[in-house]
Amino acid sequence: MPGTNTDRAARIVARCREIAEYTEIPGEITRLFLTPPMHEVHALLRDWMEAAGMTVRIDAIGNLRGFWPGLVPGSPRLLIGSHLDTVPNAGAFDGVLGVVLAVAIIEELRGDLLPFAIEVIGFSEEEGVRFSKPFLGSLALVGKLDTETLARTDRHGISLRQAIDDYGLDPTPLPAATLAGEAFAYLEIHIEQGPLLESEETSLGVVEALVGQTRMELIFTGQANHAGTTPMHLRHDAIAAAAEWITAVERYASSHDGLVATVGKLEAAPGAGNVIAGQVIASLDVRHADDKIREASVLAILKRADKAAKGRGVHVSCNRQLEQPAVPLDLHLTALLSKAATEAGFPARSMTSGAGHDAMILAPAVPSAMLFLRSPGGLSHHPKETVLPQDVEAALATAMEFLAQLRDHRTNPKEIHA
Repeated sequence: MPGTNTDRAARIVARCREIAEYTEIPGEITRLFLTPPMHEVHALLRDWMEAAGMTVRIDAIGNLRGFWPGLVPGSPRLLIGSHLDTVPNAGAFDGVLGVVLAVAIIEELRGDLLPFAIEVIGFSEEEGVRFSKPFLGSLALVGKLDTETLARTDRHGISLRQAIDDYGLDPTPLPAATLAGEAFAYLEIHIEQGPLLESEETSLGVVEALVGQTRMELIFTGQANHAGTTPMHLRHDAIAAAAEWITAVERYASSHDGLVATVGKLEAAPGAGNVIAGQVIASLDVRHADDKIREASVLAILKRADKAAKGRGVHVSCNRQLEQPAVPLDLHLTALLSKAATEAGFPARSMTSGAGHDAMILAPAVPSAMLFLRSPGGLSHHPKETVLPQDVEAALATAMEFLAQLRDHRTNPKEIHA
């Protein structure tokens, strides 16, 4: 990729914004798992990857995978990736920036082969929006996409298996989507999605661990009835029960250090202004770096849901959609990444990620490291999400130095932990 560092950063940012144009809803960035705009994103990235000399394929779950060979066939393989799907009405850089930067890394090699191969992965799904289950792309990579998950349906009643088929893929060879045996490390570059780096006027952060998460769905079932003829004391209002619980969730999380708990999605039925709601489906997202605290908090929050429901003659049930323990990243790779940032002239602060990322799925299967870029305004999952060109330059320079560290640390990168 010719030009100055500034030119390279501007091109990376422009590519992210070009990808953002492919959306399900005009005027906003919404690109869910295996929806039609993903075909266009895959085609665009394939062009860039092939122009850089990579061979490209799309696996059975829809992950886009570009391969840059090592010096010899069967060389150890470094994975670099992030996700291509978005939340509704998203920004242009969450996930996508990590994939575009990975392509830029290959371009920066200018044809040079290393003692290890590089596989760039654009994960098909990480956000969990369409099928209410996150990390589908990386779960397939580690062989943990089970038949129960394949049977999940979206709000249109389309199963995950059917969505794969509709996209033009065959779900039968999903085992072939798993990690190559040669994989020795995974690197993910991602925006921070929070305000910490900006508050310290720092471009980069090196992630040491990702917090644990619990994601649940709660169903409050009351009695739908006429809004005008049903006295207040005889109502079984599912929305009122859910509302009382939601404020209890906020109070509880605010009183416990390091805990975040969010009710981000509500669906009320029948959904008419003159009808008392008979049912409310609510999401719950609980996160903490200490799994024991997170698990105790979930139990306490569920007790508050039960109390709010019983007080109004409403029934509440729940199901867990994700139970993800806190995940430490590889100590040695993390140290190398920190050293790379310093050597490149961009010392990075060590930090914990409050957001979930594909790295938390990959880390138990392959040694993993993660690099954060500053998020201006602390904004993410928002149309105004952005990045600073100088931070993109810093991330690219650090990644190239990280490759040099891997190359020089040992003759065989597979021995890096020996």
